[in-house]
Amino acid sequence: MIYFDNSATTFVSDAVKAKISELMEDQLSANPGALHKLGNRAFELYEGIRKETAGLLGAKPEEIFFTSCATESANTAIKGYMSRNKRAGNAVISTRTEHKATLECLEYLAKLGYEIRYVKVGLDGKPVMASLEEELGKGDVALACFTLVNNETGAVLPFADIAKKIKIMSPSTAIYLDCVQALGKMQIDLASMGADMCSFSGHKIHSVKGNGVLYVRKGVRIDPLIVGGGQQDGMRSGTQSPVLAGAFLEALKEVSSEIDEAREEVALINNYLRKELAARGAQILSPDDALPYVLNVSFRGFESETMLHCLEIYDIYVSTVSACSAKQKKVSYVLLEMGIDRKTAANAVRLSFSRHNTMDEAYEFIRHVDEIYEQFLIK
Repeated sequence: MIYFDNSATTFVSDAVKAKISELMEDQLSANPGALHKLGNRAFELYEGIRKETAGLLGAKPEEIFFTSCATESANTAIKGYMSRNKRAGNAVISTRTEHKATLECLEYLAKLGYEIRYVKVGLDGKPVMASLEEELGKGDVALACFTLVNNETGAVLPFADIAKKIKIMSPSTAIYLDCVQALGKMQIDLASMGADMCSFSGHKIHSVKGNGVLYVRKGVRIDPLIVGGGQQDGMRSGTQSPVLAGAFLEALKEVSSEIDEAREEVALINNYLRKELAARGAQILSPDDALPYVLNVSFRGFESETMLHCLEIYDIYVSTVSACSAKQKKVSYVLLEMGIDRKTAANAVRLSFSRHNTMDEAYEFIRHVDEIYEQFLIK
């Protein structure tokens, strides 16, 4: 099997499986909110995990909150900030190439009467700075929402430049940053980054599904999305799970220990596939400076879903658009917003890699692409 769909989800690592088993021992399974010693032990364990997670992300422990997923983190950050800071402004700035978790939050805010302003993006998938300046110049911007690494193309946001521009033109504007596809693939230091809120997902870094993290910079006030018993400093009510939090931390420790080495290996795979696929007439849609973990390519003569199922015959797994939109069978809105023509976008397939992929898999992938063209392409 060749699994090139890691942007959709990653397989759970052996270390995470072992950690989950360890954390599910009876002595660690009490409710962290209980007053007895087993509850206190579970609470101390949970807070220790929170502290270590914060350290790896360059944050303070009180700035880290465990959630069920990045979608929950995004909803909490975006809706929560606008709800709590009604005097900050009535406008939100973003792009139309954001993940659905962000875009649906913005649609929700629009229905409440907020003004959503979308910055144009170029063929490189990055916001056009002139468009950003134009939207900021209109004033009244409470929040800006961007993605550090696009999940469909791997385009890397020039965040330092964007944050600087926002702080110069609209210093009171808060910034929410989707860091899901960047985590474990590029260095992240939240203390120096300049974002006010960030979302992360465990199942993108070889943890289990059902755990994520929300970062809220100290001093930033937001309303909680989930209320109840007031756990996690009132930010996210519900019984804390040391098992899920520990699984996230274990995965984060693994990916953090080899970011540069893994990126170099994945870059070799990406560069090889770019060269070989382009030589076969495929069109590379990911920008040249994209993060190497994602490669979006349009196959001549094959609609995206057709190529996906042809590859599946050989036990090779890729995706068409984001997994959150795949079953709607629509052409990628991300590619269309970048200015890719509809026919090219309709033939686009996303290959996404992890540190566990190999060059041998890349060689085999190309061999089977050749076989697919030979067998199925009508000449």
